[in-house]
Amino acid sequence: MTGPSAPVPRPARSDPGDRWGLARRRLYLCTPDRPDLARFVAGCIEGGVDVVQLRDKHLADRDLLVRAELVRSVCAARQVPFLLNDRPDLAATAGADGVHVGQDDVPVTEARTVVGTDALVGLSTHQLSEVERAVRSTLPVDYLSAGPVVPTPTKPGRPGTGMEFVRQAVAASPWPVWVTGGVEPASVPKLVDAGACHFVVVRWLTQAEDPPARARELRQVIDSSIASAEASGSPSAPR
Repeated sequence: MTGPSAPVPRPARSDPGDRWGLARRRLYLCTPDRPDLARFVAGCIEGGVDVVQLRDKHLADRDLLVRAELVRSVCAARQVPFLLNDRPDLAATAGADGVHVGQDDVPVTEARTVVGTDALVGLSTHQLSEVERAVRSTLPVDYLSAGPVVPTPTKPGRPGTGMEFVRQAVAASPWPVWVTGGVEPASVPKLVDAGACHFVVVRWLTQAEDPPARARELRQVIDSSIASAEASGSPSAPR
């Protein structure tokens, strides 16, 4: 039985101004709308979330805009960047700090034109070829997401990418790579071993009875796992 493959060394990161200090942020909440949205987001930030995305496929445009403006105000008061999923037009109208798009959504170049040069633009990737294509095309993005590492109800019908894709994406990308799919305290150490230092969380917080406490628990594991990797001199440690 063979042991785990060695961590892949990271390439040098590009730094287009490092909008919002994104490379130093660690815990990214992606949430749908919910009745207690403002209180929920504020509590998660209190617990250690430092990036927030509103992702809701069911709201009408008018309602989505209202909810986006609400989250923007909560995040702005706490100096946390707020992104809207899929809709650069509504992101710009709501005054969001950026937009996240998928492979089948508005093209990145179009999204960048709509939200402007100072906004954050993120792109989902699910396989190495998508990461490599983004790099070759020098797309105007600030970060990539990679995953879902394991199958998740938030991405119905999409298989898990597995841990090796995390290694590949981190090694190939000049931008921060945010890992998605099954992020919880038990999974973080292995993800850090694979090179991850940025984590997207959904169900661990959206299904929590005490979101601030759960966020705090997850953030503590993330910080301690990264610190241990750095102290050990692991090639996968953040730099």
